[in-house]
Amino acid sequence: MLSTSKVVFKDYTPKENLLFPPNLSELIDERHPVKIVSNIIDGLDIKSLIKTYKPGGTSCYHPKMLLKVLIYGYLSNIYSSRKMEQALKENIHFMWLSAMSRPDHNTLNRFRSERLKGEIKAIFTQIVLLLEKEGLVSLKTTFVDGTKIEANANRYTFVWGRAVKKHKERIAEQLEELWNYAETVAKDELENTESIDFKEVDSEKVTQTIEKINEVLKDKKVASKVRQKLNYAKKNWADNLEKYKKQQELLEDRNSYSKTDTDATFMRMKEDHMRNGQLKPAYNLQISTHRQFILHYSIHPNPTDTKTLATHLLGFEESYHKAPKELVADAGYGSEENYNLLKSKKIKAYVKYNYFRKDQKSGQITTSQNNPKLAKIREKVFKLLNTSKGIKLRKQRCHDIEPVFAELKHNKNFKRFMLRGKNKVEVEIGILAIAHNLNKMSKAA
Repeated sequence: MLSTSKVVFKDYTPKENLLFPPNLSELIDERHPVKIVSNIIDGLDIKSLIKTYKPGGTSCYHPKMLLKVLIYGYLSNIYSSRKMEQALKENIHFMWLSAMSRPDHNTLNRFRSERLKGEIKAIFTQIVLLLEKEGLVSLKTTFVDGTKIEANANRYTFVWGRAVKKHKERIAEQLEELWNYAETVAKDELENTESIDFKEVDSEKVTQTIEKINEVLKDKKVASKVRQKLNYAKKNWADNLEKYKKQQELLEDRNSYSKTDTDATFMRMKEDHMRNGQLKPAYNLQISTHRQFILHYSIHPNPTDTKTLATHLLGFEESYHKAPKELVADAGYGSEENYNLLKSKKIKAYVKYNYFRKDQKSGQITTSQNNPKLAKIREKVFKLLNTSKGIKLRKQRCHDIEPVFAELKHNKNFKRFMLRGKNKVEVEIGILAIAHNLNKMSKAA
């Protein structure tokens, strides 16, 4: 016998208007990260940021609202200002944050790249101090490490320091060859000429030398190849040397830079999909952590970690007006210069050196007759690292800082910057670091 019961569906009337529109806040769980973002940003002092706005003109979106949207965007793995603009129209969390305001992508991008320059670090610091007050972090013990993040730059338009040096040397060599040729053809005319140092040439020296050579060879029978080279040199060498001079100024002490982001240096990337350590324009991000919260961040153009510590620590002290009591890091930071730096700041250095693992196995400290001072430092570091606290901190380092990089680069898929230039890249990392900390805070609540 067939059943006579009917299937019952829940009420569904999508075109029916609501008498009272819903309150967006009631639709969002109180423990949701978006509520944490809103509450924390509401409590910040942003007087310095507000001072960047000039009175008069049309009204502006409130900086706290724009800051909330950006931070929650980065927390939600949305880094594009266009995608944030779309979320403000479609996503209930973004709509609630903005109180239904709809700033476009240009407004969001200008706020991120211009307004927050020089302001984001102070905002980040306020949040870390709040975390410290809540007992979630300590500024006494920090774990330091670095990772490379690809720059928003063309991977194939680069300038290499060695190539610039080689081009300059080649011009100097060819100039000397032309001068020697001129001496063989017009020795009498050049007899009383002041000697020229061809090791160091600039655009002015090249121009004067080429003019002198052309002058003495004017009425002489000269090989056509020499004439061609002189004409080329007159048209190009001075300009080329000016170009090389500017390139060396941009390079400073780096070995390369990208033409589309001159602050970015070419570095070997571990995460390259080809697994061949391909060179890409990138920045070296250094962070200090505690309990997987980010306490401090800094951006560097050099690919190795060794020379980043002094600048990184200086930034930490500027933010918190004190240095940490203990610093834990891997062997990439174990240089004599860094050990002396930490000693001068009275920071206990739980920092490995290159031969630490080897010394652990052999039970004997590797010495160097060439540098007895470093040998003594290593002896002290070896003993400190093998104390009960040293062993504990060494083990903790792997569980404290490495998961942060895994979170940023793999879970949040932040492997390439959206903005160009060191100042703007620092803003992006500041937003990302705040988003990371607030997300962790929401989970700890």
